[in-house]
Amino acid sequence: MKVFELVGTPRSEYGKKAAKAFRKENLIPCNIYGLGENLTFTVAKDDVRKLIYTPDTLAVALTIGDVKKMAVIKELQFHPVSEELFHIDFLEVNETKPVTVAVPVQLDGHAAGVKAGGKLSLEMKKIKVNGIYTAIPNRIVVDVTELGLGKKLAVGDIQIEGLKMMSPKDACVAQVRATRASAAAAEA
Repeated sequence: MKVFELVGTPRSEYGKKAAKAFRKENLIPCNIYGLGENLTFTVAKDDVRKLIYTPDTLAVALTIGDVKKMAVIKELQFHPVSEELFHIDFLEVNETKPVTVAVPVQLDGHAAGVKAGGKLSLEMKKIKVNGIYTAIPNRIVVDVTELGLGKKLAVGDIQIEGLKMMSPKDACVAQVRATRASAAAAEA
């Protein structure tokens, strides 16, 4: 898992009024929960842009004042209309306690069913996994070259050493659907 460096400033004001004042200064209120003491802090909006808008799963090396912690993003809150980032919750992690994280799925290869006229579709964009944060990959890369026409790939078919799949085992990750053209070719 890649590590993202982030610097925060401890905060002592709480509530809607204080949060609104922070947002006017282009700061985002944040919390970190987990192993030790829970902390509240703010980060600059520009500093988290590359952390939030990435397809990868990242670990965050937080420096809050003189405190250093490793964390992952637990929850993001956005404004319902403007979709502006409102709040971030982090979960503290270490090398001994497993954590559950949603990891993006990336399809690799050219499916055999697509060559036969089918259409490949990604049904699950993220899979929840549980493991030590250092063992969690940035993305789960799935090889679909053997996926035939009308076949599907389930979560139970994916095995990654050191990780436990938390998504349902029978949930469909990707499938090759038959199209009208492939059905007409099969009849002819």
